[in-house]
Amino acid sequence: MDRKTMLKCALKLAIPMMIQNGITNAVGLVDHVMVGTLGTEQMTAVSIISQLLYVFSLALFGGLSGPGIYTAQFHGQGNTEGVRNSTRMKAHICIVCLVVSFSVLLIGETFLIHQYLHGESGTIDTALTMQYAKNYLHIMIAGLPAMAVTQIYASTLRETGDSFKPMITGIISVFSDIFFNYLLIYGSLGFPRLGVAGAAIATVAARYLEMILLIVWTYAQKKRYPFIQGLWRTLLVPRALCLEIWAKTAPLFINEFLWSASVAVLTQCYAIRGVTVVASLNISNILGNLFSVIFFSLGQSVGILVGQSLGLGKFERAKKEAFTLTCFSGMLCVILAAILISLSGVFPSFYATTEDVTSLATGFIIVTAVFFPAQGVLNGVYFTLRSGGKTMITFLFDSVYSLAVSLPLAFALCSRTNASILVIFAIIQMTDVLKILIGAILIKKGIWIHNLAKEIA
Repeated sequence: MDRKTMLKCALKLAIPMMIQNGITNAVGLVDHVMVGTLGTEQMTAVSIISQLLYVFSLALFGGLSGPGIYTAQFHGQGNTEGVRNSTRMKAHICIVCLVVSFSVLLIGETFLIHQYLHGESGTIDTALTMQYAKNYLHIMIAGLPAMAVTQIYASTLRETGDSFKPMITGIISVFSDIFFNYLLIYGSLGFPRLGVAGAAIATVAARYLEMILLIVWTYAQKKRYPFIQGLWRTLLVPRALCLEIWAKTAPLFINEFLWSASVAVLTQCYAIRGVTVVASLNISNILGNLFSVIFFSLGQSVGILVGQSLGLGKFERAKKEAFTLTCFSGMLCVILAAILISLSGVFPSFYATTEDVTSLATGFIIVTAVFFPAQGVLNGVYFTLRSGGKTMITFLFDSVYSLAVSLPLAFALCSRTNASILVIFAIIQMTDVLKILIGAILIKKGIWIHNLAKEIA
């Protein structure tokens, strides 16, 4: 496969995911701005809960990634029953994620929220922020089952080569979210003015709509998706495959959980410098996440294409795909960085907040943009290492590195020095650059190359 064909295949998979994830994040941005017009306390409350739910989201992503490796390779091999079994394993993992998440979020809500409310602020009422955060959380957790079921179907469709349906249902869902937000946040068209609670209800309703649409559409085309026939006749999976998938999934699940938890704790480290920092960083993250879906979607396409090539036993093609697409992701992020910097002075002004928050948010956006190309390359490296099932390597490469390097350094700098929070933020971003060199060595050596589908067969 030549370079042009390779990029074409990758973009064919990635663009629908970019559109779906981009619109989803754009709606999150709109939601956030709409809530931000209500006040800084409301905006901060929503951002705190979003950070906690992000841990669930990434843990779910990591948990489904293990079976997803097998799904892509089984599909490349033409093994329909293998695709069914790997999809059933996703259901097992979702149940575990939901039980753990409900328990932790409901039992530890006060403790978890309080970790973000350090420091004094003359403009932000922390008690009111706590109240808004709890109300928002209690509604949002009702949408977690819908998110889990949607991810089971959407991830399997993508891994078997169809990212179009998840894109369309996602687009319908996010526009529904916007409409429901308009009705319920501000009390438009005769609906009650619910504020933060209205934003949560709108999001939950949109998630269930997306789930229903995706399931109905998939079952309406059973001939196109042979794996769907008899999929839920049983939840049992052959013992050997079950143990093999759990062995590969555990490091990925733990990795995503620990990595997302480290991001949450990292924000808590920054929160040592005050609630103003939390509000500013949240504004920056909303914009950064909107652009990061582009290289994240490219990374997912790298994992799928490379995984299918590995399943076919075409190892040299897999190495070429990994290198070419990872470099392309990094170059694309240079353009994205320039756009981010151009928006850094404009975007924070959309929020009805203090001048201190607005100014600090601008600085966070600029620093984020500077390191965007490095993040694009790292994302491609991560999905390449994961595609061959070398999940322990990705575990060490990703979350262990963050826990061992980034977190201790951030805590020390925030609590033991008087350095500017922007300087500290830049230093922490810089620690990820070393991972590029480590990743390049690992990919070049080819230790990630592994045909899992052949071994299971």
